[in-house]
Amino acid sequence: MKNILVIGSTGQIGSELTMALRKQYSESHVVAGYILGAKPQGELAESGPMTVVDITSEQQIVEAVSRYKIDTIYNLAALLSAVAEAKPLLAWNIGVGGLFNVLEVAREMHCAVFTPSSIGAFGPDAPKDKTPQDTLRSPLTMYGVTKVTGELLSDYYYRRYQVDTRSVRYPGLISYVAPPGGGTTDYAVDIFYSAVKKETFMCPIAAGTYMDMMYMPDAVKAAIRLMEADPSKLRHRNAFNVTAMSFDPEIIYNRIKQYVPDFKMEYQVDPLRQKIADSWPNSLDDTCAREEWGWMPEYDLDRMTKDMLEALRNKLRR
Repeated sequence: MKNILVIGSTGQIGSELTMALRKQYSESHVVAGYILGAKPQGELAESGPMTVVDITSEQQIVEAVSRYKIDTIYNLAALLSAVAEAKPLLAWNIGVGGLFNVLEVAREMHCAVFTPSSIGAFGPDAPKDKTPQDTLRSPLTMYGVTKVTGELLSDYYYRRYQVDTRSVRYPGLISYVAPPGGGTTDYAVDIFYSAVKKETFMCPIAAGTYMDMMYMPDAVKAAIRLMEADPSKLRHRNAFNVTAMSFDPEIIYNRIKQYVPDFKMEYQVDPLRQKIADSWPNSLDDTCAREEWGWMPEYDLDRMTKDMLEALRNKLRR
């Protein structure tokens, strides 16, 4: 039985991934790591062990790994794209300095490590459509710089020290569990809240701006499935392109209107988020993930839209 530490367990991905891991591997074997001020609540706190782990403190990581006999670390600590642009030094310290701490602990204490990368690792010089697995990575944002650095650092620790590092490049992630946290693609979460609340949605991204997206259940599945994959089949490691759907604001708006006919949307473009979005690919080619470890999303746009609306109506009692 694996002993797993999730660093960043209360974040956008961590809050759902931790629960999924507990269902799969036993609640007592999955530790929710959190920072002060972001203590797990509700089921996340009640369903298994938790401990303070600030990724910028190597000693706290060591103590958690030693105390719970951890052999697998899911490192989810990061600032999202727009927040990272406002706080570049903090983004670097968490995304790169923190990862270095995790990798050093993993090297010394023989742990496998999952660290998500992002579509933000690519920049305007990469092919815009069906961006291949192996191509130029030249991001224009600090968020993207930390992701590319994280991919290279993780590969280095695999080649130099045989640390079992693995990663996926997530597209925009859509979830009804954790609130949006300052990502460029978060409009695709906010729009559902506006629809359920019967509010006019003010879209910060311009019409015609395509970005890859994924529903959170698929994102969670991708992380777990990659970490379970036969290492002998992995020609790549850090990081695999994964995707589920690509759309622009008009497409998702019109899909929601099929279920909420009175829903209205207006544009109020955020220059920073638009600049970031314009530098990213329209869509990713995830052939390598499909071939090397059997990646296959379950949710398309229509299935996700129906599930999001139903879940948010229950959550918001609308």
